[in-house]
This record gives sequence, C-alpha cells and structure tokens, in this order.
Amino acid sequence: MYTYIFSVFSHLLGLILGVGNTHTFPPPLSSEDEARYFALMRDGDSEARQQLILHNLRLVAHIVRKYYSGSKSQDDLISVGSIGLVKAVDSFDSTKPTKFATYAAKCIQNEVLMYFRSQKKLLNEVSINETIDMDRDGNPLTYIDVISCEESVTDEVDLKMQTDRMLKYINTVLSEREKQIIIMRYGLYGSRQYTQREAADILGISRSYVSRIEKAALDKLFDAFTGNSRNT
Repeated sequence: MYTYIFSVFSHLLGLILGVGNTHTFPPPLSSEDEARYFALMRDGDSEARQQLILHNLRLVAHIVRKYYSGSKSQDDLISVGSIGLVKAVDSFDSTKPTKFATYAAKCIQNEVLMYFRSQKKLLNEVSINETIDMDRDGNPLTYIDVISCEESVTDEVDLKMQTDRMLKYINTVLSEREKQIIIMRYGLYGSRQYTQREAADILGISRSYVSRIEKAALDKLFDAFTGNSRNT
C-alpha cells in the first residue's frame, strides 16, 4: 500500500511542479529572497511557500544525479525527493543559523532512503545484499547499505501517517468517479492497477476523459495534502 501512495503522490508532484523536466526548474533563490519568502510563509503566504519549493527543485535533481547516477528510475527518485523538499520547506526554522540547503538536502536524502526501505518490505524474497544502485564512486549500493544508514531521521511512523492522510483525502475530497479512477489507476485497496485505456473500456468512457478526471483528482489531492487552494 505504501508504494501505491508514493506512486500517486510522486506522479502528482510531477504534474503540478514539473519535477521530471530539469529545463523547467527556476534558478536558485538568493539568500535575501530566500529569507524574505520564509518570512512571508510564516505569515501565511502560500505563494511564498510555493516559490520556495519551485526554486529548490534543482537541489532535488542534483542529489539524485550525484548519489543515484546509476539508477534506471531517476525521474521516480526526483519525484520522491521532491516530497522530502516539501517537508523541508514546511518544517524549516529560518530563525536558526542552519542553511536551508543543508537541511533540505538531508530531508531529500531521507525521503529517498525511506522509499528504498518501503520497496524492500515489498520484496522480501530479494537478498539484502543485492545491488540496487551504484554510488558516485561506482561502488555497488545494496539494500543493507540503505536500510542501515544512520543519518535517516524519518521512520515508518511518518510514512504511516502520510499514507493515512492520503487515503483520508482520497475518501473525502474526491467525487465518486474521481475516487473510482484513482483506485483503478494506482491499484489501491488491493485492486489491480489499470492503464487509462483499460479503465476507459471498463467505465465506458474515452481514454482522454479518464486522463482529465485523473488529472483533476490529482490536483485536488495535491491541494488537500499541501494545504493549498486553487483559484477557480
């Protein structure tokens, strides 16, 4: 179930923030602008929060490419790392001397490590010594290397809380049709995972209509999960 929630939220971030395309990443903020945006965010400015996320997406891509350059799913890791970035923006104390980039980098790395850990729980038949990636020096990175990392400050409790929140929003903010399509598209509640074409055939609607409903549902989930509201 955790993997399905990551799949939904990662795809959601990709749609809303464009995290899969480095050409769309805005440049990093100056220290003055960063401090100003954090001050505005403390006063409840949601646009300032959004800018802090958008202007630090390059950091996510940099970390993924630096430490997971051999991965065949870098886009997925960038999406997962972006969840860590959102958490960093929301929890950073700008009144302390720690640089945001330093704090955010740790949150991003922790989110990626937690993702690998959740994958390991679903692949019990895989040896903990099996290579899953290569580090920046070309050395093999195994499951045991990831799981035993002492720098991780997140745990399964946090993942469970995020999962419960997402499931709650799926049940409360989506229409019945949106909920039905999200469940089918991402295999929630033990169901199989359907392609858009398969879902369209079963529901008797066009594939493009399924795509529009799915996009609208993901937008709603993003707004609920991050506390944003969209102008209509």
